[in-house]
Amino acid sequence: MKKTISLLLALMLLVTGLSACSNQPSAEPSATAAPEIKATVNAAVLKGPTGMGMAYLMERDANAESKNDYNFTIESAPDAVTAKLVSGELNIAAIPANAAAALYNKTGGKIKIVAVNTLGVLYLMQSGDTVKSVSDLKGKTIISAGQGSTAEYVLNYILAKNNLTVGEDVTVTYVSEHAQAVAQAKAEAKSGKDPLVLLPEPFVTSLSQVDSSFSVAIDLQQEWKKVSSSPMTMGAIAVRTDFIEGQPDATGKFLEDCKSSVEYTNSNPSEASALIEKYGILSADIAQKAIPNANIVFISGAEMKDALTAFYGVLFEANPASIGGKLPADDFYYVG
Repeated sequence: MKKTISLLLALMLLVTGLSACSNQPSAEPSATAAPEIKATVNAAVLKGPTGMGMAYLMERDANAESKNDYNFTIESAPDAVTAKLVSGELNIAAIPANAAAALYNKTGGKIKIVAVNTLGVLYLMQSGDTVKSVSDLKGKTIISAGQGSTAEYVLNYILAKNNLTVGEDVTVTYVSEHAQAVAQAKAEAKSGKDPLVLLPEPFVTSLSQVDSSFSVAIDLQQEWKKVSSSPMTMGAIAVRTDFIEGQPDATGKFLEDCKSSVEYTNSNPSEASALIEKYGILSADIAQKAIPNANIVFISGAEMKDALTAFYGVLFEANPASIGGKLPADDFYYVG
């Protein structure tokens, strides 16, 4: 009898154990999330403020931290960039704002603008102390690069609003590159002349460092504000229309990447300058001093459209050819 009871107890314990096991949740096989597939974006910047503002993005891309995979090209001249953008070799490019409008008109709308990335960066420098206002420029000669660019139209507009005419009251001698303008100004100063040279940052900082006799005579940003209610939107980010339409998500992610890069540059000039040198855009010492005056910004959406519309109106008034002969239509502005 005792054996029977023992056997029954053993069977009950076995059944209870099996029941408890059956009530345990079954283990699911561990699933590994598939890696996110990033879009490949071919982009270009120019040596100067546009490239300076993108250096942090280049670093994040190299560390696989950016939202897209980027192939960056760094160029010295806008023409090299615009040609590749039109041909389709590039999806995105940071170029002069007036060049973006001209490309839109030239290509029948194959280019859109997504953001402003640089405001005014133009300064008139002198090695003497003869120019203290725009009126003092009468009878003077100015060395400048960028004929046919925003720099020419801004200078002409400011002079005209101060009753000075280029070719009559003021002579502008154009050279092919900013580096050549710097070299010519230095040579004239060395020979005892008092040259005037129109330069953007970071060339302003570079010249004042290598030749302390040069200083800023006129801040064109301040003069522009006196004669125009529009912001001086010198640099913009242009994107091929087919890229925006084909990859809207990648376009949006680029804007996020670009914004964070600009914010980092302005908030961390020392660290950003090291990256600017690392990627061959500019030496770190000059970059760090130039960043505060380089007006590197990120303006998108309706604010971007309003700023550019006003600026293009001024350029069109000064010279319709500066933006391709006519004001861009509303579809030129990608407001997201």
